[in-house]
Amino acid sequence: MAILLKEIRRNPLLWLLAFVPAVFLAEKLAPGAHTLLFVLSVLSIVPLATLLSHATESVAAKTGDAVGGLLNATLGNLTELVIALTALRAGQYMLVKASIAGAIVTNTLFMLGASFLLGGLKYHVQEFNRVSARVQSGLLFLASIALVIPSAVAEADFAAGGVFTQTLSVGLAVLLIVAYGLGMLFSLRTHRELFASAEHGEAQEASWPIGVALATLAGVTVIVALVSEVFVESVQKAAESLGMTPAFVGFVVVALVGGAAEMASAFSGARKNRLDLSVGIALGSASQIALFVAPVLVLVSYVLGPTPMDLQFWPGAVLMILVATITAALVTNSGSSAWFVGVLVLTVYLIFAMTLYLLPPQAR
Repeated sequence: MAILLKEIRRNPLLWLLAFVPAVFLAEKLAPGAHTLLFVLSVLSIVPLATLLSHATESVAAKTGDAVGGLLNATLGNLTELVIALTALRAGQYMLVKASIAGAIVTNTLFMLGASFLLGGLKYHVQEFNRVSARVQSGLLFLASIALVIPSAVAEADFAAGGVFTQTLSVGLAVLLIVAYGLGMLFSLRTHRELFASAEHGEAQEASWPIGVALATLAGVTVIVALVSEVFVESVQKAAESLGMTPAFVGFVVVALVGGAAEMASAFSGARKNRLDLSVGIALGSASQIALFVAPVLVLVSYVLGPTPMDLQFWPGAVLMILVATITAALVTNSGSSAWFVGVLVLTVYLIFAMTLYLLPPQAR
């Protein structure tokens, strides 16, 4: 506890932790103040993300960047999973699908591009392990194919009914989960030597003891999950008052807020010349959402949802995911990066966000 208090006193950003009890108090006293709850929940997630970042870096210092990136992606995606499950129970499938597609695209383009930009502004050229990036890009491309098929079949064959789409989605969900598990076995067990960091980066600050870091990860993740419930309950009403659609909220707002923890670690790693950690978090998180979180939501919808959810996304979302995957494969192929590469990747993301804001897809 003394270590955490020392870190809070040293880092002014962590002073925002005062908003954590405030958001729960506001939920009790003014449950109908959706815009206020939305703002407080966002302000609460920011310092919690900072704590997650520091704790994850401490664990990564003991385990290596590959495992550290996977750990951060896994814990960071719990926020997206909680948000999606809450929307799933309410039957808001447009918000669920938009948050899934948005998380994949945001992690692949925004997080990766911003990491390249922030690291490139400090270092002339940065190196990273392109083998790891290729594997993650390959997994993302596999997931893109799985998302394209239900939408393509539905558009081409009008005889394909809802039962066919749901059955196909269940089969694809199982295949994706198996592929993700095998990918983890490949990268962490049978061929782990291929995923070593390309460089050691800057000398690291003294990290927390492993026990403190793991306890912080567990405790903060639970608090983030609780704050996320308040966020998802208020975000719809707040979005209406701010003139945003459910698709834009899920694709941009939920993805950015839900990925705050991962982004904090990815950006910090890039500034410390540990681009392997940044690339591992960005692409690892995107592939985990596409190959694990989305399939799990399809299977869980048979239990929690009012009706089963399928993997049939609107065509625009499928196209964005596919373009984001191809973009990531292209910019990571060389194993090196500079600041202008980050600008290019971020521009692709901004094109998507602006298009979705001005021309939102129709709800299914």
